[in-house]
Amino acid sequence: MEDLRLAEQFVSINGEGQRAGELALFLRFTGCDLRCDWCDTMWANEKNAPFTPMSPSQLAEIAEKAIEKYGVKNVTLTGGEPLLQGRLPELCGELAKLDLNVEIETNGSVPLKPFLEKCQGSGARPSLTMDYKLPTSKMEKHMCTENFKYLQKTDTLKFVCGSNNDLERAAEVLSEFKPECMVYLSPVFGRIEPADMVEFMKERKLGKVRLQLQLHKFIWDPEMKGV
Repeated sequence: MEDLRLAEQFVSINGEGQRAGELALFLRFTGCDLRCDWCDTMWANEKNAPFTPMSPSQLAEIAEKAIEKYGVKNVTLTGGEPLLQGRLPELCGELAKLDLNVEIETNGSVPLKPFLEKCQGSGARPSLTMDYKLPTSKMEKHMCTENFKYLQKTDTLKFVCGSNNDLERAAEVLSEFKPECMVYLSPVFGRIEPADMVEFMKERKLGKVRLQLQLHKFIWDPEMKGV
């Protein structure tokens, strides 16, 4: 089976999600089936994006070193779209042996069922942070809504919002699918005011939804890689 296509690896804080602010090892993979209008990692999505072929065991060795050097307890598998990597379930199994919290950031277009069925064999279901792409992304038509039924309380549903229209659509999706997992609204950096999002949450009585800003874009230059 083909090795995983590693674009970069680094240790930083989780900039978003349920473990925001905690140290994590990031493993970013190349390739994505979407082209979101506001994507901030487009460099990793192109067919000719540079990568290093790595086996699950090799990536587990990187994780072991991160644990030893930095004391990390979390690993985030991101991209691109990590679920396009054929050996990802195997990697999740290797990382689970290291007692790491494994999180996968997925774009909402790739069916979760086949991946989760493969993970059952390894006994290592990771937590999922799944996007639902809203109108400003221009990718909403690609969303796999069947995925909602596979989200658990340990997972996260994320709406990246770039306009008031996006906020309205997010509220519609929540009303229709009623996910039981944690739900986040996150602004497209520089396109929508977080204060306006808070007012929307108040108006719609979204008491169980969290607003989240991308911490790494406030700590470092928003265009910086490896953070």
